Amino acid sequence: MHPVTAPYDQGLLDVGDGNLVHWEVSGNPYGKPALVVHGGPGSGSSPRSRRYFDPEAYRVVLFDQRGCGRSTPHASDPAADMAVNTTAHLVADMERLREHLGIDKWLLYGGSWGSTLILAYAEAHPERVSEIVIAAVTTTRRSETAWLYEGVGRFFPEAHERFRAGAGGASDVVGAYAALMNHPDRAVREKAAADWCAWEDAVLSMEGMGTPYTDRVDDTRLGFVRICSHYFAHGAFLEEGALIRDAHRLAGIPGVLIHGRLDMGGPLTTAWELARAWPDAELQVVERAGHLGGEETGQRILAAVDRFAKG
Repeated sequence: MHPVTAPYDQGLLDVGDGNLVHWEVSGNPYGKPALVVHGGPGSGSSPRSRRYFDPEAYRVVLFDQRGCGRSTPHASDPAADMAVNTTAHLVADMERLREHLGIDKWLLYGGSWGSTLILAYAEAHPERVSEIVIAAVTTTRRSETAWLYEGVGRFFPEAHERFRAGAGGASDVVGAYAALMNHPDRAVREKAAADWCAWEDAVLSMEGMGTPYTDRVDDTRLGFVRICSHYFAHGAFLEEGALIRDAHRLAGIPGVLIHGRLDMGGPLTTAWELARAWPDAELQVVERAGHLGGEETGQRILAAVDRFAKG
């Protein structure tokens, strides 16, 4: 990967509704603009993602989506209004950030939830996107969410039973967790967040990469689970299947989709369907990788980003 770089500029952008979105820029101020769209939703940006970009070639923008990272108010605060935290709000924030930074077009890179947000933005503003690189493709359809929080439970019945118990046996497990994450008692929220993260880690347990969700602590974990359950309980505030249905809007935008065949949380089907609907997308299947990727996935991301640096 490319060398570690520090941001040369950063700030808080007022995006309305009382929200300030944190952003930072690194690399070459005159380089090719690229935006890193983090996952979660609610994970916050990671400095490590800058290392996929040649700092001599790229002007790399990172931002924390509403309610997480260094953006304010933080979703761990019960007073933070989740009604103004939707996919449409995040797409508008990205466009406002582009205008604020004086960027005409940018490459979009991200994975997991980040791929959903990338697709939503690119389909709304295709003229502002030069290329797209996505790892662990998701479109956050209700069918995909149902698989992640119900269907895949057949492979992890013990963990899934505990997960369902944490929701009080509710038929709508995700909706029940979303309600718990808005409970006035912090102890109730902390218990729900811990149960949610334990399930997420169970789904990824065969990838041998530890417990990345449980490792989140305190307000970071509370904010993450509150945002996740909020989005997933509402179908990401998108019409079911809209992102694949409207992928024709991406015509002319080169894309690379990188997906692990062993991704238990997000099966390959979604990436396959998207690649068939988007004529300029190249699907790369990493045979032994899961949702978190690994060395080969990282090398493929790096190769795609390096290739587009020349465009």
